[in-house]
Amino acid sequence: MRAALLLSVAAAGLTAAGSAGAAPLEPGPNAGRETRLTIVATGDLLVHAPVAIAASAGGSYDFRPLLSRIRPIVRRADLALCHAETPIGAGPRSGYPIFNAPAELAAAIGWAGFDACSTASNHSVDRGAAGIASTISALRRAGVRATGTARTRAAARRVLFLHARGVDVALLSYTYGTNGLPLPAPWSVNLIAPRRIVADARRARRQGAELVVVNLHWGAEYLHAPTGEQQQVAHAVLRSGQVDAIVGQHAHVVQPIRRIYGRAVVFGEGNLLSAQGPECCPAATQDGLIAVLHVRARASRARVARIEYVPTRVMRPGYVVTPVGLRLGRLVREGAGTTAEAAELRASYRRTVAVAGRSRFVRPVPARLP
Repeated sequence: MRAALLLSVAAAGLTAAGSAGAAPLEPGPNAGRETRLTIVATGDLLVHAPVAIAASAGGSYDFRPLLSRIRPIVRRADLALCHAETPIGAGPRSGYPIFNAPAELAAAIGWAGFDACSTASNHSVDRGAAGIASTISALRRAGVRATGTARTRAAARRVLFLHARGVDVALLSYTYGTNGLPLPAPWSVNLIAPRRIVADARRARRQGAELVVVNLHWGAEYLHAPTGEQQQVAHAVLRSGQVDAIVGQHAHVVQPIRRIYGRAVVFGEGNLLSAQGPECCPAATQDGLIAVLHVRARASRARVARIEYVPTRVMRPGYVVTPVGLRLGRLVREGAGTTAEAAELRASYRRTVAVAGRSRFVRPVPARLP
């Protein structure tokens, strides 16, 4: 069934969702046999005012319809990771430049099937310590775990472990900064520093991690090419051998997927959900991708064998996150393959694939458009 993930968007062939737990780690069970699992990771969640308005069309906030089209992909993965870029549930809703998303966003994240969210971003402290606390609490109530921000020094030291198919996965999260806003405490938000990341990954290994995934909020907005700093950080972290994969956000447009020292780097997944678009920003800010990491584990150590990615597009006016291939295939079957919507989807797919790339290690899903 893992092989069928290649066309989860077309054939719904993902494996059954794994569960994330907090139990103390036991010795890995994979000695002598190979275990395969899939991890999906998605881009920035940014609730601008138009997105919130769309979610409140029924009189109260409900973000589930906006995530409904990606839900099958998320729920069929063994582990699913989101990136909650802004505070959630810290009082009245607000958008750019000081964000606060309604608590209902967390409920939709859980409903969609995400196991955990990274929370270290340049907007982490938009609502101060209260925003950090409310975000963690809202996600926890939705059954979603979080890492990257913390309410206490002790919590900041804890490594987030997720368990799927007998494999122990550590998730770490860091950001380049907080838009000049002061940290409530030095440990409130994890900041990018290669030595610290490597040290944290090494500590996770000592505690039993078989796979270490690092989420980085980094890069330059609206630039498809990784910056020199991104490249330097990626090389410094992956050269250590302690980190198996890096997944990144912040640029709000898709960036390349590469191998460095034989390990996976998704430099930027673009936006999962936002209202950015031609009015303020490049058209590509409505493009995104869902990264699908195919993991193989044996003898208490795991590796990312290959990556697939599902190009997505935020479709207006409803701001529904749409897997491009799935939607376009449906339009073609219904005889609507030459409509303006179909043309928008084709253009989005071509932009994403041109940047993210394709190789023996990296493949878009679908591999070709209908």
